[in-house]
Amino acid sequence: MQDTQQIAAQALGLMDLTRLEDDTDDTRVRAMCKRTATAFGHPAAVCVYPRFIQAAREALAEIGLADQVAVATVANFPAGKPDPEVAAREIGQAITLGADEVDVVFPWRALLEGDENSGRVLVRKCRLACASHPLKVILESGMLDKPDDVRRAAKIAIAEGADFIKTSTGKAETGATAQAARVMLETIRASGREVGFKVSGGVRTLDDACRYMQLAEEIMGPGWVSPQNFRIGASGLLDALLAELEQDRP
Repeated sequence: MQDTQQIAAQALGLMDLTRLEDDTDDTRVRAMCKRTATAFGHPAAVCVYPRFIQAAREALAEIGLADQVAVATVANFPAGKPDPEVAAREIGQAITLGADEVDVVFPWRALLEGDENSGRVLVRKCRLACASHPLKVILESGMLDKPDDVRRAAKIAIAEGADFIKTSTGKAETGATAQAARVMLETIRASGREVGFKVSGGVRTLDDACRYMQLAEEIMGPGWVSPQNFRIGASGLLDALLAELEQDRP
């Protein structure tokens, strides 16, 4: 078993360090990006609104991490409207602005109303708009009433080309839960496809991160947890990880 500092260092490398507050501006985004240069490694990505993609890229370039930390953004966010054309257009614009990865919100309300086709079409069109860039599909799992609803959304997203399926926007009343994460990971395993998992929405402590990392290893197998397969979307988590990592530093 790894010690807590090893786990904290691993979790840091899995992070999509996120700044999606309503009061965000260029200065706050640049400050966040500069925090990715830690003495213990760097996050896998930063995640910002499309209008801050350029600021994020410039800030990462200034600290020499432009080729190591991806810039992710969001689309159809946070409402998850069942409008494939708008979602795909937002993604196309984000790619043009320089996004490396896109997190798009699945039309979960439509799914609960019995409309699976909106989700299928939206993910399919977004997959095309994203081209070769990773597409993460946010299921908003905390707002799906039953495990079967989470499973249905996950199956649709995977079938239509999602590179990752993600729990939450972090804007809904309920964020990530262990139950939803288990269902999503089991659906990935059953699909037989190379699809990643991103947990977000309430992951604030090392214990939170560790719980989901262990769950993923349990279901997907030892060694599966890596930045290519597993991400943690969070903002405050970085402080918790650095506090652990700096404990025994001279």
